[in-house]
Amino acid sequence: MAIPLSYIARNLWARRLTTALTAGGLALVVFVFATMLMLDAGLKRTLVTTGERDNVVMIRKGAETEVQSAISRDQASIMEMHPSVAMDGNGRPMASKEAVVLISLNKRGSDTPSNVVIRGVSPKGLALRPQIRLVAGRTFRPGSSEIIVGSGVAGGFTGAQPGGRLRFAQRDWTIVGVFDAGGSGFDSEIWGDGDQLMQSFRRTSYSSMVVRLSRPEGLARLRADIDVDPRLTAEAKSEQTFYSDQSKALSTFINILGLTLSTIFSIAAMIGAMITMYASVANRVAEIGTLRALGFRRSNVLAAFLVEALLLGLAGGVAGLCCAALMQFASFSTTNFQTFADLSFRFILTPGIVAKTLGFSMAMGLVGGFLPALRAARMNIVDALRAR
Repeated sequence: MAIPLSYIARNLWARRLTTALTAGGLALVVFVFATMLMLDAGLKRTLVTTGERDNVVMIRKGAETEVQSAISRDQASIMEMHPSVAMDGNGRPMASKEAVVLISLNKRGSDTPSNVVIRGVSPKGLALRPQIRLVAGRTFRPGSSEIIVGSGVAGGFTGAQPGGRLRFAQRDWTIVGVFDAGGSGFDSEIWGDGDQLMQSFRRTSYSSMVVRLSRPEGLARLRADIDVDPRLTAEAKSEQTFYSDQSKALSTFINILGLTLSTIFSIAAMIGAMITMYASVANRVAEIGTLRALGFRRSNVLAAFLVEALLLGLAGGVAGLCCAALMQFASFSTTNFQTFADLSFRFILTPGIVAKTLGFSMAMGLVGGFLPALRAARMNIVDALRAR
């Protein structure tokens, strides 16, 4: 027969102060672990949601980002007329020839300069991104020195609010609107007319081209035709895949940092749990002897102390997870290692992160409690009863 769970839980309650202190140490580790996972999830969601399922991004072969890419006007004209590209109601291709440049702006509050992406788009640029909506002002007029800024830029940089002016590329640009991109990477960009921006930055080629496919299976044909055409030096990727690739370097850094910190902190937390469980065993020697005398086997005692350690880990996990959940109300801004531009995103708590975090906390409790539980199970009945 097994030792009742209620009995095991009462033992933890009887040592409330020690239990709380140990669970607090575990909660700190869990908080760090969960926060890193939430940060990585927020980064990936921000960049993956930047892309549309039916959109394709074309950049120069070998280029990893739009900033490094160059597509000539002739090449862009050839690719936008491909049969796989969808047409609008007027028979025009659903394509946007875009120029992407980095400029430096001062962050609000600290006046620290940071790179921001300037994206020059064609008239179809907004139509190809239905997730973008204006939340203030209006959109820019083609052929003018007007720009619109993402919500992340408007909230994080000095002078990037509606009605303000930004000076770059030897011209003054008027901010006429703010757009929200649903938490995607576009929230950290500034948009304007592509031709005007190319003239100002003295660029003769586009950075990339975005097209809408007429049917989902058209990507394979488009990619194959581009590869065999000697006039073209571009490659095609689905927009979601393209932006997902942009997160790899930063995601790897976050994961390595989180794993390193969690490993260091978890060793200390497991030692704390082990000390707590050893103290519990030492204070309950006579009790363990009584349990053995009542007919409970060594395996029952071992299981009871392991369950107690698991409950201790679970308590710490729940506490740490509750604190980490509050991070969802905060936003985070850092430099994307791929583009070297400022990127704003949020902490995101998912069911998968909850499961991983609770599993991690219970594993810490189990590892910390194993040796004390083994010691309790190996106690001799006679010696334990003499401790009364």
